[in-house]
Amino acid sequence: MSSHLLTSSTSDGKEGLAAFLANPERAVVALDFDGTLAPIVPDPESARAHPGAVPALARLAPHLGAVAVITGRPAGVAVRYGGFAGVPGLERLVVLGHYGAERWDAVSGEVKSAGDHSGVDAVRAELPGFLDRIGAWRGTWIEDKGRAVAVHTRRTENPEAAFEALRDPLNELAASHGLIVEPGRLVLELRPPGMDKGVALAAYLREADAGSVLYAGDDLGDLAAFGAVERLRGEGLPGVLVCSGTASGEVPPELVARSDLVVDGPQGVVDLLNALADALG
Repeated sequence: MSSHLLTSSTSDGKEGLAAFLANPERAVVALDFDGTLAPIVPDPESARAHPGAVPALARLAPHLGAVAVITGRPAGVAVRYGGFAGVPGLERLVVLGHYGAERWDAVSGEVKSAGDHSGVDAVRAELPGFLDRIGAWRGTWIEDKGRAVAVHTRRTENPEAAFEALRDPLNELAASHGLIVEPGRLVLELRPPGMDKGVALAAYLREADAGSVLYAGDDLGDLAAFGAVERLRGEGLPGVLVCSGTASGEVPPELVARSDLVVDGPQGVVDLLNALADALG
């Protein structure tokens, strides 16, 4: 595997990679799912991990302190779509779903949840009529994610315009039920406040007693995790920020700008994981 994948353009990234490789038994790899381990597809229910993702993780994980997948999806769905259960080498994998409100551990094979939020139930019931009343673009559709409800515009005639037209109305609807709106790639997700990928990642790194961290993501929701790593670097924890992005023009420019490494979508993430496994030998 090409060693250039382990070359960072930033001083923080170089420091993070050096610490990661020097002391892998205390290193943590944390990864987003959609767009990072799994290619983005028009129908989220059709998303599956890249064919090389699980083998690469299984090669790398035994060298590390911990590996986690952090996603807005329900934890059980991410496990199923990722094919993570029962894989030799991934016996200590953790999947943090719904931005950390759910947790699946490979050790037990069970999902633990923080419970439901009444605002999500209210929005779930109200949203179809609400979208009709505001004249949402044809092709807009709703995804029920259990502890969250997402509105997608990818199938509309003009996805970006439909997305922008929904921002303010959905923010108002969410606020009226004690929820927040998390924007993503042509999707607006209404969910409870208080949890995001940054909160989930920081808590998991404390639990794992991490000596270094590598986080990879591709979307606006990953900015919170990037922020957590940046704060922790300021406190002395080496970290590497990876953007899964050069294959798609939809990746937020801010994510690219704040990354230490930019790789070519899920295939690039797989190549990076394999390069790390090769380096650790």
